[in-house]
Amino acid sequence: MSAHPALIEEIRSASRTMVRELGFMRATLAATDYSPSAVHSLLEIEAQTGLTAAQLVQLLDLDKSSVSRMVAKLIKAGELVESADSDGRVKRLQLTRQGKRTVAAIHAYGQLQVETALEHLNPSQQQAVAQGLAAYAQALNAQRTGESQAPGSAVEISTGYRPGVVGRVTEMHAAFYARHSGFGQFFESRVASGLAEFVGRLDQPCNQIWVATLNERIVGSVAIDGQDLGNHQAHLRWFILDDGCRGGGVGRQLLREAVAFCDGFGFEAIELATFKGLDAARRLYEAEGFALTHEEQGSQWGSVVTEQQFTRLRPDAR
Repeated sequence: MSAHPALIEEIRSASRTMVRELGFMRATLAATDYSPSAVHSLLEIEAQTGLTAAQLVQLLDLDKSSVSRMVAKLIKAGELVESADSDGRVKRLQLTRQGKRTVAAIHAYGQLQVETALEHLNPSQQQAVAQGLAAYAQALNAQRTGESQAPGSAVEISTGYRPGVVGRVTEMHAAFYARHSGFGQFFESRVASGLAEFVGRLDQPCNQIWVATLNERIVGSVAIDGQDLGNHQAHLRWFILDDGCRGGGVGRQLLREAVAFCDGFGFEAIELATFKGLDAARRLYEAEGFALTHEEQGSQWGSVVTEQQFTRLRPDAR
């Protein structure tokens, strides 16, 4: 899926700024006397015990001669030692005591650099930075190595209440529907109050919520309220995904978990309310057996939209 040219330029501009601010334009890095590639070599040798120079070539994506010269300089400087395996054919790199002190200083420098920068962001922004950087780094690596990684491949699905779920799920709803439908404070307040009331009923076995997390940040949700409709019907509510996780199969996984829960519990039908124009979500609903049963225009959310109701009957009740 191609990205908008303006988004590409925004990411490129941010990348250039990061390169400058993190010090990669300088001859040395992280308050050491070593080049950026040498600093990264020391960090990787610490992280992956027993690396060889050949493995370092692949890991850093540098040519063999450059790595050989760099390793030789680090050995001469007393940061590394090279030890041969029992057969003498493979030489592995290890940090010396001096090298361990150097790496510890590099870590301290980097941690302070990140901590100081994060002080300028609120907790939600901090999590967004962690999520975005991790995903972008994985995408860049996949581009270089040719290994494909789906947007949702590192996402985990869990059930039940977790700290921050009311605020984060409300935030995702408010941001998405403000863009899509022009909804404002009234809609956000309704989502927050309804969700807060619902999580107080999660002790009832007919109620459940599923959350998708990426790097401990909530990026998706869906809930089944088994009480508010009655008549052996379940209400599917608060189905939402973070923009960065759309198209990776996370929504399908969340929806299937909710539907399986309803079938296992014995609900005769599942109902959900949504709005016309959300075509990607509608395709997911219809793939799980939901059908449009009612629609009408309404303005109760702050702007005129076409409200829709979808219903799925339990397979053996059809």
